[in-house]
Amino acid sequence: MSSNHQREGTRHCSVARALDVVGEKWSLLAIREMMLGTHRFGEMVKNTGAPRDILTARLRKLEEEGLLERRPYSTRPERYEYHLTELGATLNSVISVLRQWGDDHLAGPEGPPLIFTHSCGHELDVELVCAHCRKPAITMTANRGDVDPL
Repeated sequence: MSSNHQREGTRHCSVARALDVVGEKWSLLAIREMMLGTHRFGEMVKNTGAPRDILTARLRKLEEEGLLERRPYSTRPERYEYHLTELGATLNSVISVLRQWGDDHLAGPEGPPLIFTHSCGHELDVELVCAHCRKPAITMTANRGDVDPL
């Protein structure tokens, strides 16, 4: 995994370490595309609007970090599809919460561009809850003063 080179005195933080790996726009959009079933490079370029060279670099980094794997689908010419690994698929909840926030606060009068349906048949409305008490995780505290509360 990536190492986060921080200046002395900065807070050691899992959020910063995670952002070192996936905190760039084109990386998250590539992950979104794979979650939505897009696996070929050309389709990812089209659906994300990413410049080809930048998307190539982001996909390489995600592969190096173990979040995706390349699978050949053509030998002449040599072409690959991109698929999330088990580790990469665990970002589904992160993408879902980010999407929900965007839908709730940035969609505008026309509403969200896509509506997601849960397997139960209802519109997917993501809520972050404590795994122990099942109450919304709106506020939280850190156990140590030198730890990021997130």
